[in-house]
Amino acid sequence: MKKQKLELIRIIGPTLRGILASDTTLPLVEFNKEIDKAAIQVTLPETQSPEEIVAQLKATVTKDATAVCVDGVGTFIRHTVEDLVGRSAGKVIAVTGAAQGFGLEIVHDLASQGAIVILLDINEDGAHGAAQELCEMHGRQRALGLAVNVTDAKSIQAALDEIVKTYGGLDTFISNAGVLKAESVKTQPEKDFDFVTDVNYKGYFLCVQKVAPIMAAQRLGHSDYTSDIIQINSKSGLQGSNRNGAYAGSKFGGIGLTQSFAMELIEDGIKVNSICPGNFFDGPLWSNPDNGLFVQYLRTGKIPGAKTIEDVKKAYEAKVPMGRGCTTPDVMKAVYYLMEQQYETGQAVPVTGGQVMLH
Repeated sequence: MKKQKLELIRIIGPTLRGILASDTTLPLVEFNKEIDKAAIQVTLPETQSPEEIVAQLKATVTKDATAVCVDGVGTFIRHTVEDLVGRSAGKVIAVTGAAQGFGLEIVHDLASQGAIVILLDINEDGAHGAAQELCEMHGRQRALGLAVNVTDAKSIQAALDEIVKTYGGLDTFISNAGVLKAESVKTQPEKDFDFVTDVNYKGYFLCVQKVAPIMAAQRLGHSDYTSDIIQINSKSGLQGSNRNGAYAGSKFGGIGLTQSFAMELIEDGIKVNSICPGNFFDGPLWSNPDNGLFVQYLRTGKIPGAKTIEDVKKAYEAKVPMGRGCTTPDVMKAVYYLMEQQYETGQAVPVTGGQVMLH
């Protein structure tokens, strides 16, 4: 598809979602390259500036329209979201790093609460397979799996274009993809530092840069509409981490991005917040017997006197006033809170069991 047409679709689809909304829940708007003469016909201004496109759509399209045909582009078909219940009912939500682990648990919870979910992951087969499973559980078109490399702007844009063509836009973007390489600053290879920084810090920046215009276009169509960008950060974004500086630095930087994005994007109705979970001791990041953090920390001697993986785990559990690690349900309560509330932006919400207390 020609670049110019893609750029138009990025404006038209999300704007129509806003225009066609009957309340705070926006409909799905599917793009079809075929021309439908029975649909409402829209001819774009010759200059095709974003402002003029939006004005023309608002002047021509009525809220009860079921299809809108834009000359030279294609037809945009409205699909009403019905019979979905839950705390995220009817919302289109994309999650990075969603093919496995915590990201996959997030999308399963969101889908169970009525969301249409998009699984974004560098593991394309895993994303497709998990999305198919979710569709079998919850219904056709309830999930979409797409390949994304969060360190590659072109990869992110290509995935978002598919989301816009399939659903018209998205309501919430959860930046979850992250990596960790734990080692002393005295010995850590530069390539490992760069890898962690590129994924955790630069990747978050690139995703927001590409997502924000889509959400802003939806706001142009519906002035009361608000959307959410939520970064899954870490307690290491609130407090330094011994012999884990690359990770902590990337997470501290992520909170700086969140605060800055929040100040800028609120004019587009976009709330931007971070969630800072404590340690998921039972997940693969920590408990993988080959390269989990318990193994890494045992090897690097991060816990003095620890002889076994169990010694390392007990030492970390003892640091948490609640006496246990963080779980997905703990974090999901924060996710739903951030989506539902309309007053907070730029926050770093701790979910650490009291291990890190704000002051």
